[in-house]
Amino acid sequence: MAPPNDVVDPASLERPVPGQPGNALFGSDVVADMLRAIDVPFIALNPGASYRGLHDSIVNYLGNSQPQMLLCLHEEHAVAIAHGYAKVTNKPMAVALHSNVGLMHGTMAIFNAWCDRMPIIILGATGPVDAMKRRPWIDWIHTARDQGALIRNYTKWDDQPASAGAAREGILRANWMARTAPMGPVYINLDAAMQEEPVREPLPPIDPARFMPPVTSAAPEHLLKQAVEMLQGAKRPFILMGRVGRGEVAWANRLRLAETLGARVATSLKEAAAFPTDHPLHVGAPASLLDATAGKALAEADVILSLDWNDLGGTLRTACKGMPQGRVIQASLDHLLHNGWSMDHQSLPVVDLMLPADPDEVVAALVALLPTAPSQVPAPAALAPFEPKPGIIHIDQVSHALQVATAGHTVCLTHVSLSWTGSTWPFRHPLAYLGGDGGGGLGAGPGNTVGAALALRGTGTLPIGVCGDGDYLMGCTALWTAVHYGIPLMIIVANNQSFYNDEMHQERMARARNRPIENKWIGQRMSDPAIDHAAIATAQGVTGFGPVIEGKDLLPTLEKAVAALLEGKVVVVEVRIQTGYLPETGSGFART
Repeated sequence: MAPPNDVVDPASLERPVPGQPGNALFGSDVVADMLRAIDVPFIALNPGASYRGLHDSIVNYLGNSQPQMLLCLHEEHAVAIAHGYAKVTNKPMAVALHSNVGLMHGTMAIFNAWCDRMPIIILGATGPVDAMKRRPWIDWIHTARDQGALIRNYTKWDDQPASAGAAREGILRANWMARTAPMGPVYINLDAAMQEEPVREPLPPIDPARFMPPVTSAAPEHLLKQAVEMLQGAKRPFILMGRVGRGEVAWANRLRLAETLGARVATSLKEAAAFPTDHPLHVGAPASLLDATAGKALAEADVILSLDWNDLGGTLRTACKGMPQGRVIQASLDHLLHNGWSMDHQSLPVVDLMLPADPDEVVAALVALLPTAPSQVPAPAALAPFEPKPGIIHIDQVSHALQVATAGHTVCLTHVSLSWTGSTWPFRHPLAYLGGDGGGGLGAGPGNTVGAALALRGTGTLPIGVCGDGDYLMGCTALWTAVHYGIPLMIIVANNQSFYNDEMHQERMARARNRPIENKWIGQRMSDPAIDHAAIATAQGVTGFGPVIEGKDLLPTLEKAVAALLEGKVVVVEVRIQTGYLPETGSGFART
């Protein structure tokens, strides 16, 4: 979506007055220099005095360019925006979090990015480590003995450098580790005093590219040959496509592999689009948990290839009633991140052949060893006209109307609500859908959408997120950043006026204990008074529509909203939807 002529490019905003030449270099200047050298385009932040040195360096030393600051209204939004940016690019943005208090605000979003295996370079700061340099009171409460310990169990690496030279090396290492599979967030805690001290002796120049040794995690040849023999000998091969890359070549390789083997394929709404969901080989609809059709096909498979499928063990146990009859091949590096604190490694899976490698590398190698099969990609089915239905709007009607309203445009679904059903919206390219929030952390949807829209800006792809009302309310002020920096996007608030997934859990409890299910709504509903989600948006400069309550108003409203998006606006549409989920959504213990 190319921005219209009257939309301001974010790079032209917040241009500082040029500083005086000949300023002495400070420790924070070295950090800022290194962020530019490793090609970090943006740094999302909420201001904090603990990194006032770095803030000054980015503005007055670098001219607020490469990286450019993105002001956020909450630290959690800053991390969520970087997370959304990485979902599109597989590259890290930077985030600055103020001392211990800002870090504590950002922890939920860091955990989401960790579970989603997305790279982010997080720069923290602490009050002066040397107690003699601390200001009374405020520096003391903003100084921690081991600040990185707050997030060490769900970051890939952390550091607290004691000098400018050590900070430079720390950023180089952090950049390499964040980008190397399996990817994840990294954290560098900067001593406030180190940031503000002059650099006494210039540091020798370095070439950052020489500190980014490429790590290609390919499977050993003898294991690949075993995998080929197993797959070629299978009568009912099945591929679980999980955490894979966004590249067009990798997408084409996955398609070719499935077609060559005649393998049935399943994908998940937990992860980004991995395979055409309207392809004849795709079984069932993508959901958080396998639907009945995909589960039955998996149970019948004689060879199962997992491409870093999230919760392989739990999926096999559920579909196969304890133990799969087919042999299992696992292509994954995820075991390298597993630890004893977080259970995000999921249930221990049955694996007969382990390919410890990046799944995209494995697919490319398997394709090279197998004969080529003719493509079976079907022509997209014609989209039926939207016909409004009387009564309460169902989420499937929202999906249908949105497809009609965006016809002729390429759409990236940046986020979907728990109520979303994967059967209604086909994914046909690697950026068609960006997956879930990773850790089930409520409030990620708006920030993730802003970050994804930033990465997609000017590409011709429309970034559209569908958020539950609870998710939207916890993250809605992330939209101010999008408006301020001219980042077009659209969010549909699927408003069932409840934390409805928890109503389901309370109903289960009531039935199990023979108690009144009529009370399940207490402590869950957000309807008295009704919240005006569009008004919350317009208060931040967003173009708001709704609430849409009747089906006849749905398509006209969405058409107006899409027109505003094409004009470069940030748009929110509130739609009142029916409560309840279809079985295929598999909402589990997450919240709406």
